[in-house]
Amino acid sequence: MQVIADLQLHSRFSRAVSKEMTIPNIALWARRKGIGLVATGDWTHPMWFREIERDLEEMGNGLLKLRKPAEVVPVVSGLPASFQGDPLFLLATEVSCIYSQGGRLRRVHTLLWVPTLDAARKINQEMTKRGCNLLSDGRPIVGLTSIQIAELVLSIEPKALIIPAHAWTPWFSVYGSLGGFDSIEEAFGPYAKHIYAIETGLSSNPSMNWRIQELDHRAIVSFSDAHSGPKLGREATVFELEELSYNSIYKAIKGNQLNNESGIKNHDSKFIIHNSRIAYTIEFYPEEGKYHYTGHRTCEIRQTPEETKAKGTVCPVCGKPLTVGVMHRVEDLASRSEKDLKLAIKDGKTHSLAFPKRPPFVMLVPLLEIIAEAIGSPITSPRVQTPYFRLTDEVGSEFEILLSVNLAAIAKIAGERIAEGVHRVRQGKLRIDPGYDGVFGVVKIWDEGERKLVDGSKEQLSLLS
Repeated sequence: MQVIADLQLHSRFSRAVSKEMTIPNIALWARRKGIGLVATGDWTHPMWFREIERDLEEMGNGLLKLRKPAEVVPVVSGLPASFQGDPLFLLATEVSCIYSQGGRLRRVHTLLWVPTLDAARKINQEMTKRGCNLLSDGRPIVGLTSIQIAELVLSIEPKALIIPAHAWTPWFSVYGSLGGFDSIEEAFGPYAKHIYAIETGLSSNPSMNWRIQELDHRAIVSFSDAHSGPKLGREATVFELEELSYNSIYKAIKGNQLNNESGIKNHDSKFIIHNSRIAYTIEFYPEEGKYHYTGHRTCEIRQTPEETKAKGTVCPVCGKPLTVGVMHRVEDLASRSEKDLKLAIKDGKTHSLAFPKRPPFVMLVPLLEIIAEAIGSPITSPRVQTPYFRLTDEVGSEFEILLSVNLAAIAKIAGERIAEGVHRVRQGKLRIDPGYDGVFGVVKIWDEGERKLVDGSKEQLSLLS
C-alpha cells in the first residue's frame, strides 16, 4: 500500500506557530491535503503530550488514531471537512541541541520518532532528569550534544528513528554553515551508524543530497516543518508499505542504510525479506526556500555559489558576514557534481541514472500559491480561499489535484486560469527568484506580460459560483 506522509510539524506550543495547530485541526488539514500519515509533533512538551493522550489512541502497531472522527470535532477556524479519510499519527518530535564541540558552538535540530507513548514518556522523564526544560517550547532547546541525545533515546527505545532535520539550514542543522558539522560521523560519533536518513529541508532537494558520499547508504526524506495547517504537505514522503505501521516505516528507512533492495540483515547477516520502501518524495522547489543562496537581506545582497567563491562571504555593502546558503554549502561538501548524477525526468519524477536505486522525487508548488498567482490576490484572500476549498471539497485532495486530476475538472470548478497554472507546474514551466538569508524565493508561473487576466470579471464569477 502507498501512503503520503508528513512527519515533521509543530504544535501550538512552539514559537511562531498558529494557535489552531491542534490535533483535530492537523487531522482536518491532513485530510484536505491527501496525507495519510502525519506527525503528532512536539511530544516532548508536557501540555501537548496530554493533548496527544486525550485526542489520540494507540493502535498497537506503533501508530495512533483519532479518538473521535475529525468531522465531529469543533474547529476554531471553521474549516470545512474534506471527504478524505482520517489520517493516522506517528509520534514525532524535534529537539534543538545547542552545545560546544571542537571549539565551535553547534546548533543541530533533530527529529525523534518512537512507536509508543510509553517510550516517549520515558524519554521525556530522562531528558528532564538531565536538566532539559521541556516546558520552554514545543521544540525545546537542550544542552545535550547530538551524541548524548542519540544515546539517551536509543537506550530507552532501540527502534527509535533519529533523523537530522532540515539538514542544510545555515543556523540550525547538522550540515549548516553556521554551527554545523562536515559529516554525520563528526556530529553523532559512535551513533552515526544509527542515523539511517536525513531530512532535506525546504532549501535542498534529493539530488543535491545525492552528491554527498556519506549519504549514499542513507535515506533522503522530506517533510513540511509546518507551523500552520495550510503549510502541511508542502514537502512529503510517499512510502510503499507492506502494512501501515511504525515497523514498516522503520524498515523502509533502515533498508536504505544497507543499500539493499530486498531486505535488511539480521544479526546473523541473513536477509529478512520485506516490501517496504520509499516510493518517492514530494519537494518544494529548493530555490523557493529562504536559505538557498548566500546573501545578506538587510543590504539586499544575493550570491550564487560561483559568485561566493569569487567574491567571498563578506557583504560588499556593510562589511558584515553573509549568511552562507545551502547551495554553497552543498558545493563545499559534495564529492560529485550534478552532472555525475545523470538526472532524467520520467513520469513527472526526477531520477538518477547513475544511482537508480535512489527513490525519485517530484517538484510541486502548493495549490494556494498557484491560485494566488493565477488571480493576482494574496493567499489569505477569500478570492484565493474560495476556489481552494471548493476544489479540495469537490474534486479531490490537494495532492490529487496537483499530481493527477484531469485539468478539465479543475477548470470546471475554478476556471481555466487556475487549471493552466496547475498544468504549468506539472510541466515544470516556472521561473524562480531564489531565496537567501531568511527571504523566501518567489515562484513565477506566468511572465509579466501574461499576468493580466483576460476578462477578469468573468473569471471572478466562475471562481465564486
